[in-house]
Order: sequence, then C-alpha cells, then structure tokens
Amino acid sequence: MKKELLSILKTAVHWGRFKLASGRESDLYIDARQVSLYSRGAYLVGSLIWEMISPWNIKAVGGLTMGADPIVSAVITVAGQRGMDLKGLLIRKQVKEHGRGRLIEGPDLEKGERVVVLDDVATSGSSILKSVKVLRDEGFVVDKAVVIVDREEGAREALSEIGVELFSLFCRSDLL
Repeated sequence: MKKELLSILKTAVHWGRFKLASGRESDLYIDARQVSLYSRGAYLVGSLIWEMISPWNIKAVGGLTMGADPIVSAVITVAGQRGMDLKGLLIRKQVKEHGRGRLIEGPDLEKGERVVVLDDVATSGSSILKSVKVLRDEGFVVDKAVVIVDREEGAREALSEIGVELFSLFCRSDLL
C-alpha cells in the first residue's frame, strides 16, 4: 500500500518557486489534496494512518481545516470499516460567528481524552502547533501528530519542544 501511495503522491509534487503556508519560499510544492481527495489516495492515506495510530489508545483525530479535512474523513472511515469507534474533529481558523459559535467541529469529547493531530504536509509545524494549542486549551491530551509528508524543515523539532511527537508516512527525501 505504501509503495502505491508514494507513486500517487509523486504526481502531486510540483517543482518551481512557491510560497508556502509557513511564509517560506520553496522549490517544491506538495499538493497533497490531489491525493487525499482522490478515492484511491484517500483509501490508502486512511488505511496507512489508521494502521499507524490504532495501537495508541486515542478517542479522536483532528486538525486545522482545510489540509486536515479529507485526511480526518479518510481515517475515521477506515476505522469505522474495521469496527473501531473513532471521532473526527475539524478545527476552524476562527470561531464560527453563527450557530453554536464553535472553533472545533465534530462529536463531543470528554476533557482529558487523547487526540492525534493530522495534517497533509509539515514544514515549520505552524498548522499543527495551532491545532495542538486549540485542542489542549479545550482540555484534550495531544502528544502525537501524523502527516502525509514531513518536508524535514523544522516541524519535528518545533513540535518536540511542546511535547508532541511527529510521525509521517513520507519525508521530502522519499519524493526525490
């Protein structure tokens, strides 16, 4: 499965000059949504991440919208297909101004429950750091994050400083 996913992921790699969400410039852009919003890619991402996280005794997965949205959906779908109960959380970039005014969307969780943060690509780790802060502020335990690709540009170290271990399906070097 991992080899097939890597083959699909390589079609989402673009070379040139790009400004990243972190504000940095890069010669490499990974449009992981081309993978996570494709049926086979979503199935492979969901399956591989579920295999990785299933032993971790967690209640939910979640992340910052929009990068995490299809990944969260893929993982909770695979978990459900395998008979496991797993909740998905989507973290808004700002509090919703109507309805219930929530920052975190999804099923309710009890304070103290463990959540794994998901994202598509990690560069500096800023999106994951925001997710961790929001989730911890709500009383959840967050000590692990999983991404499809770690660009190997500081995210692992930044997350380690706040007690979060970063796991990835692939690293930048796998895409070269």
